[in-house]
Amino acid sequence: MFRKLEIDFHGRKLSLETGRLAKQAHGSVLAQYGETVVLATVVSAYTSREKVDFLPLTVDYLEKTFAAGKIPGGFFKREGRPSEKEILTSRLIDRAMRPLFPKGYDKETQLIVTVLSVDRENDPDVLSLIAASTALEISDIPHDGPVAAVRMGRIGGKLVVNPLRSQMNETDLSLVVAAKPDSIVMLEGGANIVEEEVILEAFFTAHEEIAPIFEIQRELRRMVGKPKREFKPRELDPAMVAAMRERLGDALEVALATPGKKERSAALYDLEDRVVADLSARFPEAENDLRAVYEHLMRERVRRVIIEEDRRIDDRRSTEIRQLSATVQALPRTHGSAIFTRGETQVLATVTLGTSSDEQKIDALLGEHYKKFMLHYNFPPFSTGEVKFLRGPSRREIGHGALAERALQAVLPPEDQFPYTIRVVSEVLESNGSSSMATVCGGSLALMDAGVPVKAAVAGIAMGLVKEGDKVRVLTDILGDEDHLGDMDFKVAGTATGVTAIQMDNKVGGITRDVMRQALHQARDARLFVLDVMHKALEAPRKEVSLYAPRIVTLHIKPDKIRDVIGPGGKVIRGIVEETGCKIDIEDDGTVLIASSDAEAMERAINTIQSITEEPEIGKIYKGKVRKVVDFGAFVEILPGTDGLVHISQLSDKRVRRVEDVLNEGDEVLVKVLDIDRSGKIRLSVREAQQESRAEGSQAKPAL
Repeated sequence: MFRKLEIDFHGRKLSLETGRLAKQAHGSVLAQYGETVVLATVVSAYTSREKVDFLPLTVDYLEKTFAAGKIPGGFFKREGRPSEKEILTSRLIDRAMRPLFPKGYDKETQLIVTVLSVDRENDPDVLSLIAASTALEISDIPHDGPVAAVRMGRIGGKLVVNPLRSQMNETDLSLVVAAKPDSIVMLEGGANIVEEEVILEAFFTAHEEIAPIFEIQRELRRMVGKPKREFKPRELDPAMVAAMRERLGDALEVALATPGKKERSAALYDLEDRVVADLSARFPEAENDLRAVYEHLMRERVRRVIIEEDRRIDDRRSTEIRQLSATVQALPRTHGSAIFTRGETQVLATVTLGTSSDEQKIDALLGEHYKKFMLHYNFPPFSTGEVKFLRGPSRREIGHGALAERALQAVLPPEDQFPYTIRVVSEVLESNGSSSMATVCGGSLALMDAGVPVKAAVAGIAMGLVKEGDKVRVLTDILGDEDHLGDMDFKVAGTATGVTAIQMDNKVGGITRDVMRQALHQARDARLFVLDVMHKALEAPRKEVSLYAPRIVTLHIKPDKIRDVIGPGGKVIRGIVEETGCKIDIEDDGTVLIASSDAEAMERAINTIQSITEEPEIGKIYKGKVRKVVDFGAFVEILPGTDGLVHISQLSDKRVRRVEDVLNEGDEVLVKVLDIDRSGKIRLSVREAQQESRAEGSQAKPAL
């Protein structure tokens, strides 16, 4: 049955329709905002997937180039592997939808959102999240929606809902907020060093503003929604729970108290194997159920002690941070490096400085652009003591890298002050919770070690949550186990004065305002503590870049002089590069970037370019070369490609009968510029140059 609903949402039409496209999917919604259109479909199997203890959900966001009137590049001329934007948006949708499926739901489920049209002003990511929620709402798949989302910006100190892409350069805030009617579900975004209170105001404003989107989804469900299929999560056998609890006694307490992640995990796995083996005779063919009971009792014990005693697995209190250490100059030949360790999480961060030719070209659906700053996060299996095949970067690695990149982007200097292309690489050497925030800390130190004049140091911290009924504990600097057994992963990065990046996921269906406020302020206290440790390792950026990094000097020439520097067929610039070994990039506005690690070679390149592009100044003395002699004077080249006329009357203090009596072709002579007329003709004087030189003992500037 075809139905379409439409509302006006912050100056643009938002429409949701179903019943016309993809009707065999269990839920299908075509969503449009402005002229951006996406199709969201969801399908869920009716039979359970065997032996899974997680939600088998797959989310794929697909950008079709026809949506922007483009043909894909490459040999095959069709869409291929997902772009970074597609991966990040897939994760965005997944993180908002996953916690709202009923606990224990084990049916294979797939959400696919396809971008069909894009208007370059309305980013499809937020619209895709709304469409995905609506597809689930009208389907028969159990899901605790609806979910609505907006992007919050701030322009001129005023919060803006869903700013246009053309406005994004003006905003100092970009936050995607996804929420249920009663709580916030997911957060993702960055800020240009913005205070916590502004961030909180953006969260709460977003939650208030998205009310119409909840209503339009509910209305569409009332019109065409299918009855939800019955699902009852498998309950634990009380007899099995009692038997396991009796068999464990104090052994679980002892195993959990084992210091060190590796040793604790080994103790817990060994205990699990022993108790399951002991109880298998009493409960035959129930190994999976026994292991589920063991997991339940371990989770119950950890959470109870945190709530009631404010005591965590590693014996810390809720607000305590693990032991920290930070060092810089960890590697001898990198341009910048740092090792940052927080407990059993350790990151090696390196910085490489390059030129404009090292920029990354992004061929995105919304248009091409270049990136001068890149952060790549690598999570090798040895960091968790595992053995796995090494593949390309995973979705998780791309997501964590993007978060850390956003956190550091806000403090980078403008291009006209520091014209380098910058690449940060984070190698996670050990992991036990929040390696992405360790990447922020290590990356910040490595940038400072490389001599990048950042505005301020940036630190990151991961917050957690344990909620049992009305009792809540917000945890600072969570372990991997606390992430697994807890209810929230809330990452906040920033400087001493404000936030630069934020990300929140939860497992309890939503987070209240009070909990959000507590977590954000508790994160700020922790961030200041971490920054103090980082400052002891390196207080400020180094004054000079590494000896092994290229030096870059910026010159500005008139655009009409570019052709002179390049020369016919690039002959001139190739000659300069071959003679000096420098790397030279010329932009259309006349900006010339000269890069070299050899100071002398760079100076030669600068002098050559300046001499090519220099324009004569009236009253200045030059050492020129006679190019041509005529009856009335001589033409002298004072700069490459620039000559002027010395009239016979200006050759000497005495009367000159023939020019050849004073000058001949090929002679070098001091000349002074007397005048430059409107057509560019230059009048020169040997006589005045000689007089001035004798009087002042001045040295003429040589012409190359």
